[in-house]
Amino acid sequence: MTTWVETPTDGRGRGPIGIARAWAAVLRSPRQFFTNGVAPGDQAPGLAFAVVIAVVYVAGLLAVQPELILGTSVVPILGGSTGLTMLLVLLVTAVVAAPAGLHLIAAIQTVLLMLTVDDRAGVSETVQVVAYATAPCALAWIPVPAVAAACTLYGVGLLLFGLATVHETSLMRAIIAGGIPAALVFGVGFRGFWLLASLVG
Repeated sequence: MTTWVETPTDGRGRGPIGIARAWAAVLRSPRQFFTNGVAPGDQAPGLAFAVVIAVVYVAGLLAVQPELILGTSVVPILGGSTGLTMLLVLLVTAVVAAPAGLHLIAAIQTVLLMLTVDDRAGVSETVQVVAYATAPCALAWIPVPAVAAACTLYGVGLLLFGLATVHETSLMRAIIAGGIPAALVFGVGFRGFWLLASLVG
């Protein structure tokens, strides 16, 4: 699940600069990125990308809306130290939650693609599509519900468009195959459902 290839294509250089380039490329030119920037058997850059996006998102929430994470039944304040708890939350996000979440969603997505798309790309490409689709959510921590909701909706669009492009299928099949993963990642993981409900309410 963490294979690296020697000749990455557009937007997929290694290290912080490569991640920044990938982030800009997938937001600016998703068609070009998903066509040229997703390589068979090269999941590690996608995994690193998803981890960075998740850490940035959680760090942003901890900075501006810590009550959404800290002091809850899920994440109590440890030892009376808010700073230590924040550090542990970020560590768990980077080491456990983001990698495990990415591979779980990719597994679900792969099964759904098997049921809906006959001639498709491999599991590696699916992992990468899910990872890079999270790009807008680096800004979903911003405490403006309309902005944060727009980030999650853009992420949904990137996931569905990426699936259609990488697996060379119709957008309708991509919507059918990607609906549940999109809801889990962007509706639940990045709180899109709650953000949209707050706007409607």
